[in-house]
Amino acid sequence: MSGMAQADPLTQRDRLFAATYRCVERFGLGKTTIEDVVKESGVSRATIYRQFPGGRDELFRETVGWELSNYFTRLADHVRDAPDLAELLRTGLSFAHRSIVGHALLRKIMDTEPERLLPLLSTESARILPFIADFLQPYLRREAADGRLRPGIDADRAADYLARAILSLIGAPGRWDLEDPDQVRALVATELLGGICV
Repeated sequence: MSGMAQADPLTQRDRLFAATYRCVERFGLGKTTIEDVVKESGVSRATIYRQFPGGRDELFRETVGWELSNYFTRLADHVRDAPDLAELLRTGLSFAHRSIVGHALLRKIMDTEPERLLPLLSTESARILPFIADFLQPYLRREAADGRLRPGIDADRAADYLARAILSLIGAPGRWDLEDPDQVRALVATELLGGICV
């Protein structure tokens, strides 16, 4: 091996994701081109196509996945020390709502180009759901060990149910005001944990 440092493909991918993110923030999903990403990242067009053979669509899909992964990692870090499942859900839903409302790029796209973002989010939800469910597993096991889980509840199915409900509520809380602690408490107690916990 020569003494020259080789580019770390993960670092390069992260650089491309960050550059794509900045371009979309500036131009929007519909107007961002591969050339914009080339200029922003300093990575050649050929390298981008080697990393993302599906071109622009694959790059955008992967960038959305990268940002969602970052988002859910921040969310997980924020709630990790919750004393029980109910507090984890209350804290997590409130934090998630504030994060989405304050996420400038996501708000911009949802306001101006939702038809472009929603299919990308739907595709990525298949990757996000197992992440959320796996994160919830130890909390559900602790609820069961402490006698707070209803008898006969399967922890895997409960984790999947909660992951789907959480993802749905983050995107569209419906009649629930996630800024109101009383409503969040009622939502968690009745709709999320009502059929799972005693």
